[in-house]
Amino acid sequence: MIDRVIRRARLGGALCDIGISGGRIADIAPHLTCDAPEMDAEGRLVTAGLIESHIHLDKACILDRCTAAEGSVLEAVRLTSAAKRDFTPDDVYARGSRVLHKCICHGTTRMRTQVELDPGIGLRGLEGVQALARDFAWALDMQICVFPQEGMLDNPGTEALLIEGLKRGAHLIGAAPYCDARPRGQIDRIFEIAREFDVDIDMHLDMGDSPAGMQADYVCAKTDEYGWGGRVTIGHATQMSFQAPDAFATLARRLGDAGVTVTVLPATDLFLTGRSFDHAIPRGVASVQHLAANACNCTISTNNMLNPFTPYGDGSLVRMANLAANVAQIGKPAELADCFAMITSKSAKALRLPDYGVAIGNPADLVAFDAETPAQVVAELAPALWGMKAGRPSFTRPRPMLHSP
Repeated sequence: MIDRVIRRARLGGALCDIGISGGRIADIAPHLTCDAPEMDAEGRLVTAGLIESHIHLDKACILDRCTAAEGSVLEAVRLTSAAKRDFTPDDVYARGSRVLHKCICHGTTRMRTQVELDPGIGLRGLEGVQALARDFAWALDMQICVFPQEGMLDNPGTEALLIEGLKRGAHLIGAAPYCDARPRGQIDRIFEIAREFDVDIDMHLDMGDSPAGMQADYVCAKTDEYGWGGRVTIGHATQMSFQAPDAFATLARRLGDAGVTVTVLPATDLFLTGRSFDHAIPRGVASVQHLAANACNCTISTNNMLNPFTPYGDGSLVRMANLAANVAQIGKPAELADCFAMITSKSAKALRLPDYGVAIGNPADLVAFDAETPAQVVAELAPALWGMKAGRPSFTRPRPMLHSP
């Protein structure tokens, strides 16, 4: 029994009707005969909802409390560390709500968010984000990754908090190896904890202005050792952008073979990278099309919004895909379409979502864009016009109208 039908949805170039029943896609056909309430997609592209694969809700929207002067990673960590000591669960909830409203209205229906745990903030950030996950479940599904932004081995009490966070329902564990004197020691311990709790891993890794001291190959080795292929993601990897082409290709293939996803975070990486250069400033964004060409799964995401790590952002994943395409000098339609895949299907692979996509039986988590193709969405920054979660409308954005004389 179909209880809602979307008419004239563009799927893979063809116009189809999508029948929805019980919050799931019940049928897809050129024309469905039913008496259910209708929505007319008017020939526009309809896709599964966008996936925010790496975002920090807990420390978003704090520019009124701290403003970067140097623009370095270490300064951002220091300023945020000072600010978050005054965070409360309610404060995290209020700021995170602002971000989620923006993300939802841009078409996001699934999300992995990073949450900092350390003795300075304790579990307050986690408590606020878990409340957000509960209260916004009507519009998006959220995975929570707890991680040690201020180090773990060199920051006593942090490991116990990470373990407590997993016991309290966090879905996976993250890392920031560059914040400990022995980065590989932190990586080793994170893999041990992941195995103990049978959770996936999402690390902040290899952030810097040269290829020296990279840890990605070591993470691949640990992934092989633990049999964690398909369950490990590294975010940023800005140091890859400084590698010569042959070295880059070799590492990309190694990451692909090990089953390690790379999440590119163009807004943050452009803002933070190359601060020591006074001309010919490097971009610091790993080339998404070259990662893809070497069979490495790659996603694009927002990371930070309105804080010392990234003092801007509107929650639009399409904007992030467009920015990554600009940085990588992508212009071919197929490569632009692949950038769209990096905020949809390739992110679904990274988050191990078995029920993702516009297919019969999957949740009716759908978004309509003011475009006809994925490449057009990325190239034109096409807005999301409406979205739904489990067959229930979650937002609408009317198309602008010209008032000619």
